Amino acid sequence: MKQKNILKLTAAAFAIIGTGTLLFNAAAETALASSAKRTQTVPTSYQVSNDLEMIFQKPGITEESGGIANCQVSMDSLNTGTPADTDLTMEEAAEAGVRHLGNIFGVDLEGAYVYMMYNPGTVTFPRAFWSGDVLFEKKQTPESTRWTFMVDAVTGELFNAGHGRQLDANPPLGLDQALEKDCSQYKELARKKTEECGLMDSPVDRVEYNCQGYSGNDPDIALDVIGENGEMINMSFSRYDQEFLGIITDTSLKISESALERIMKGEADDDDQIEKKTAVFEAP
Repeated sequence: MKQKNILKLTAAAFAIIGTGTLLFNAAAETALASSAKRTQTVPTSYQVSNDLEMIFQKPGITEESGGIANCQVSMDSLNTGTPADTDLTMEEAAEAGVRHLGNIFGVDLEGAYVYMMYNPGTVTFPRAFWSGDVLFEKKQTPESTRWTFMVDAVTGELFNAGHGRQLDANPPLGLDQALEKDCSQYKELARKKTEECGLMDSPVDRVEYNCQGYSGNDPDIALDVIGENGEMINMSFSRYDQEFLGIITDTSLKISESALERIMKGEADDDDQIEKKTAVFEAP
């Protein structure tokens, strides 16, 4: 039940990713840090595979072609972080992110604007990451159609990817109770998307309903795709037209779950200390 609640919180957070991963994580970090009243230090070890090398060796992105599919890459005006020497450069992270978006969404991003932000990690996500906001408008607005990504700052591994848009319609945003009972259509979409894009290292074992929500005026549904090896990813689709809206990877879910468990354990320890002090104070 605890894991399910954590996944629901993560899925709910995903709806905000499209309008600014860094802003959400920074806000969450401030609130939780205040609650926990402690600094979180999380050791990290990386197992760097050939995935990043494969990303950069795929054909189509060369200096002659203008770099990342002729995208215009720049640092977001809201960026406050500075990458370490061991981190990917802004251009390398953008290239990895655009590659992931192309694979998952099948979108041609040639000529797009890519705005990058770096974060050394937060209380709720204690891993350094680059996030990107990709759109075909020079000015970033909440209503802009966009694709977003968040990748590991060292390896380029995908943490999440999303697609945000403003619908030319006003569908109901409330809970669809019928989908709680039967969301087989979306389960099949999630299974198919996972297999087509090779998003898991093992065959899909099952797909489970997670929750419903919305981003802007686009209602969505989130599902958990579980592999035969226990791997899990969270995917979301529009309840309006079944458009694929995003993914949170297994690695990202595990990082968030571990961080939230650590925070909750810290709060529980604080409560125990308060109870002990109160008991001592009240003792005759």
